[in-house]
Amino acid sequence: MPPRRGESIERNDEYDSFIKTVTKYHEARGTTFDPEPKVGVRHIDLLNLYRRVTEEGGYDLVSDRDAKPLMWRKLAEEFVGKNQYTAAQAFQIKNVYYKNLCAYEISTHWGKEPPPKEILEEVTAKGGNVMSRTLDNFARPSSREQVNLENGDASDNSPEEQKTPEKEKPEEDSNGAGARTRGLRQQPPQRVLFQPDLTSARQNRSQTTAAYGSPTPTGPGTNGIMNTASWASGASSTLASYEPSQSYPLSLKPATTPANNPEFYHLERKRKLEANAGPLAKKYKNIMLPGTGFIGPSIYTRAQLALQCGLPEEEQYALHHLVKISHERGDKYRFDQFPGLAEALVKKALQVSSLFYDVEWDVTYDEDSGTIDDEVLNGLHGTSDIIQRLRSKIPLVSNDSIQDADFLSKMNRITEAGLIIRNMCMHDDNAKYLSMQPMARDYLAIVLNLPQHSSIVELQHYALEAAEQILKHCDIGRHDALYHSLLMQLDREDRGAVTLALRAISRIAMHLKLPKRLDDVSDNTLQKAQDWLMVEDEELRTACLDFLMQYTSFADNVDNLLQAVDAELLVRQLSRLLFSGAKEHKEQKPLARPENDDSAGPVPRLSKSVVEALLKLDEPERSSEWLRMCFLADVSSEMTQISLWQAYQATFSTFHATHPHLVAGDFIKNVSNTFMGATAQVAGSNKYVIRGIKPRKVPVDTSVLSGVRTNDKPKELQKCCWKVSTTVESPRDPSTGMQGPPMTRENECAEWFRDGRDLLKHILNAHLRIPSKKVETVKHEEGMEPESNSTPVTSAASPKLANGTGTDAPGSSFDFQAADNAIHHCRWANCTRTSQDYLASKTPRTLLLARHIQTHLPDTSSAKNEHNLKPQTARQLASTAPSFMTSLQDEKNDAAGVPLGAALVLRNIAKFIPQKTSAVSAAEGMREVLGGEKIEEKDEQKDTPIGSVFNDSVQDTLFYAFAHQRTVRDYVGYIFRAIRASGG
Repeated sequence: MPPRRGESIERNDEYDSFIKTVTKYHEARGTTFDPEPKVGVRHIDLLNLYRRVTEEGGYDLVSDRDAKPLMWRKLAEEFVGKNQYTAAQAFQIKNVYYKNLCAYEISTHWGKEPPPKEILEEVTAKGGNVMSRTLDNFARPSSREQVNLENGDASDNSPEEQKTPEKEKPEEDSNGAGARTRGLRQQPPQRVLFQPDLTSARQNRSQTTAAYGSPTPTGPGTNGIMNTASWASGASSTLASYEPSQSYPLSLKPATTPANNPEFYHLERKRKLEANAGPLAKKYKNIMLPGTGFIGPSIYTRAQLALQCGLPEEEQYALHHLVKISHERGDKYRFDQFPGLAEALVKKALQVSSLFYDVEWDVTYDEDSGTIDDEVLNGLHGTSDIIQRLRSKIPLVSNDSIQDADFLSKMNRITEAGLIIRNMCMHDDNAKYLSMQPMARDYLAIVLNLPQHSSIVELQHYALEAAEQILKHCDIGRHDALYHSLLMQLDREDRGAVTLALRAISRIAMHLKLPKRLDDVSDNTLQKAQDWLMVEDEELRTACLDFLMQYTSFADNVDNLLQAVDAELLVRQLSRLLFSGAKEHKEQKPLARPENDDSAGPVPRLSKSVVEALLKLDEPERSSEWLRMCFLADVSSEMTQISLWQAYQATFSTFHATHPHLVAGDFIKNVSNTFMGATAQVAGSNKYVIRGIKPRKVPVDTSVLSGVRTNDKPKELQKCCWKVSTTVESPRDPSTGMQGPPMTRENECAEWFRDGRDLLKHILNAHLRIPSKKVETVKHEEGMEPESNSTPVTSAASPKLANGTGTDAPGSSFDFQAADNAIHHCRWANCTRTSQDYLASKTPRTLLLARHIQTHLPDTSSAKNEHNLKPQTARQLASTAPSFMTSLQDEKNDAAGVPLGAALVLRNIAKFIPQKTSAVSAAEGMREVLGGEKIEEKDEQKDTPIGSVFNDSVQDTLFYAFAHQRTVRDYVGYIFRAIRASGG
């Protein structure tokens, strides 16, 4: 099998050693050596070829056609593969061995002196007997042209030069028959063209047929030999009719001269110049140089190089384009892609010092040279005393705003450089890059400390906007020149500069892990920040709140703030800012359900407490009362008798042993007695229905049970909307019919209760499974019976969850302290509150969750509805739809803007407010939310700082925000927790 492409040479140590040996041999012999010759599409392995030829007896024996016929062809098939070109490749294989290994074989394998290279490598491989060649017996073969000159032109056909051709031997086939051949095609013999007899007359068809039919000879003679006379007459007629070929005019080509073809001499001269060019010109041969059609570098590179050259015209060109590029392509234009661009812009902006002071800044990146000259800035670590150096120089510009054209031209270019830095810093990657350049912070400090002049106001604003983006990624200390420069901007009268400075200070180290402590903030600055909150400017207020939020992140700063400003006024103002920009929305109350609602649902499922109240009645009054509670008359509705009977039976079957219910027939008759229009009918085949009633959507408490007057409207029961997980069977696969794993579905509990107290007990007991307290029975003396009205004694500290006192409260029988061992979830509708959301305190977390659950329950107590409200106010609130507020939100529907900043500052103040007296109980002074009572106060109530700061007015505002401002409701909850943790 022929070797595959790419695997013709087996490279190993033996092969490498052989190639090195043969290479040295040819170097010593002075001949050319090709270590990897190629025949066709394959490289020849010289080591394997050398072995094969020596195994066959050497080059002379392999080339002997009598001893080893077609041996080179076999080697070609072995090394290259059998194909249609094998005959030609056989000679190529022979030539490869002849040129590279023949002399090496004679010297190494046979140990003899090889012929010189003039009669070996420098001549063709035709023939054999290489070992017997000498300079005397070897005749160099003549070339074809020389042979033709010696023998004359091939067209010379003189009789004395013509030779008798030898007898042609038949070619040998593939099986060895016939004469041996080397595979080269023999020249075909000369053929005489057919020349017809043009003088003979045309014969008719009969003559032609007769001629074909009678093959008799045409003239005298024997053995069918043609008549000589006839042949001679035909030849003479052919010669007579011969006409020479038509001669065509010669196509003359004009000689090339500079007059008729100057482009030829131009190209010729160019070729000669390229041939005689030096190595440098050859290196840049294929590069288009300026002026030769090359458009040059991109606009980005050209602008950068023009800026770095320092020429005013070039700087103006560069800054003009960079302003446009940084504004339009700021998201793609990055400093790290153009090294040196940021340094060039900063150096250009630093030239503003030369317009106002007698100084020329230079930047060095040497460790020690910056301390020698006070006009040299340290580019590695920054210059800490840059402000002192600047102020020690002689000022050049007065307060006069009239300047010459040269000053305005320079200032315009410097302002454009500052604008470019500002635009580039809007990209976060560029801001990170400049935050690692100390020279950029020196530039910001210098610009902010220049004299107040109208020509640099724009540049200072650009510097403040750049500082806001740069300082997010770096941390500067309290002694840094840039930090003090930003604080100095807060004393200016420029609202824009103050706003930008506040935002820049609040964003220092914002992207670092730990919060940044702001030091050395004067009391005057804090008082101004409080005053700025009064200004009707949302941007200024947002900047002040960001600054105060960052400043109050540490307890010491909170103490300084409360001592420097009017704390009560500040907190009151912040609480009012919670409603900044808030919009009021009114909730649409659902319309009352009409009595004749056509849409009927399932039969309501009453709770155990309601059913026990019905058991006090006897049949059939009990079933009639149940029907009036759960059904209403409707002439256009009907329901099956079996479904009605099953609902009645499911309600009272549990108590059938003590309170027997009606049989099916009596119950159906009682339906018609209860509802005058209800009748039992047969609809269709074997379908028994009750026409004239339908289930209520909301069951009602009838007058018999509630005790109200008959002319009053019945009170609706309350539904338990607690989500309960139930396991249901999954549907079968329609293709396989296999039953899938069980599925979990959430449904409402859907039991109906008379009031919220019963519903709360049901949730605590059935859903949350709160453990009950141990009942302590009252011990009586021997011989005495306990009183009939004795009640279980509970702990004195038992919490109350609803209106009522003592053991009447629904929460008095539950042990909330023991329930804190587990995490409980509120699953009322879509609520996600858990007991873990509350801070650890003396009050159990489960009790706080129970109070939260009670807020979901509708309150029907008229006394609580009118608690602390005048009757007129209560009636107005009852007739008014509930409202809520929303303020600015971000893309994640979270609070943003002024309300968020005010809430965060209030949280920090409440969290870090100093405590000068001992902390009181966590529940002290707080209103009992669920029980409606206040916890007993201590005898000695001490005034605390938080009580004076977060007074009743502030707390009322916070409670109102918690109830109505839905956007910041969670943050207000954090404020309440912080107040409680601080002893408020």
